[in-house]
Amino acid sequence: MNYALATGNRVSTIINLKIGDIDFENGYITLQKTKNKRQQIVPLSSTLSNILLDYLTYRKGQASDYLFCNAFGNQLVDRSLQGSIARYNKSRGVMKTSMHLFRHTYAEKFLQAGGNVFMLQRLLGHSSLEIVKEYVSLFSEDLKQNYDQFNPLEQMTKSNIQIKLKS
Repeated sequence: MNYALATGNRVSTIINLKIGDIDFENGYITLQKTKNKRQQIVPLSSTLSNILLDYLTYRKGQASDYLFCNAFGNQLVDRSLQGSIARYNKSRGVMKTSMHLFRHTYAEKFLQAGGNVFMLQRLLGHSSLEIVKEYVSLFSEDLKQNYDQFNPLEQMTKSNIQIKLKS
């Protein structure tokens, strides 16, 4: 779950990750198997890096092994991963659950935190902004929540900046 929330990767990408795809030294993840069949390199956050290092201390494995595997060390099947996440979430009272919701949540939280839509497009691996719009459903409350923080007039007022009109 931490990986999905930290990267916004699709299930198919997650289950195809190999241990060697994680570059801890330089802070990158190389996505070999993406929906658009192109290799993609995305940043590795320091928090996720620490989580994965702890996991790999327990998990062990070679660079060519799948990062996330079943009890026998074999590649996970997408239905198996989705089922595990659904059971985990439901056991904690989260009824609306799917792996794809992590992707939506990643996109929404990224933008709410001030990330820009062009970076998000690249991180999600989309070829156009139109597709990114489908992931981000900003409701009226979401828009209002941080509106004053980004509104130029509010910023100028708080900074006591006077607007002078040219004559």
